[in-house]
Amino acid sequence: MSTFPLLKTGAVAQYPAGRALEYSTSVLHFVDGREQRFREWAGATRRWVIRLELLDEGELAALEAFHAARQGRLGTFSFTDPWDGTTYPDCSLETDSFALEYQDLMRGRAKLVVRANRD
Repeated sequence: MSTFPLLKTGAVAQYPAGRALEYSTSVLHFVDGREQRFREWAGATRRWVIRLELLDEGELAALEAFHAARQGRLGTFSFTDPWDGTTYPDCSLETDSFALEYQDLMRGRAKLVVRANRD
């Protein structure tokens, strides 16, 4: 199993970064005005928004190679939560594309969204 690439500093992400727990609830509306709600998922889905700035060419190339090797959303990998250090063994990228920008020599930025897969 592959792991999400680290920066030269050994960090997974830079600030500002974001994480969230997502729930999915469906609501059925009846003719008499009542509602019935139920969960679509058994538990929450974890999601991290990884924004990276001031990356050098090597770090950008590693992210680009990682994304290509995963084939976007298709591949899975393990990801370590930058807030609490918990490793989630079954994660994937949220989209098939990601924002990668070469700005100048030794200066680039990228944005990826990582999602923990549900069982």
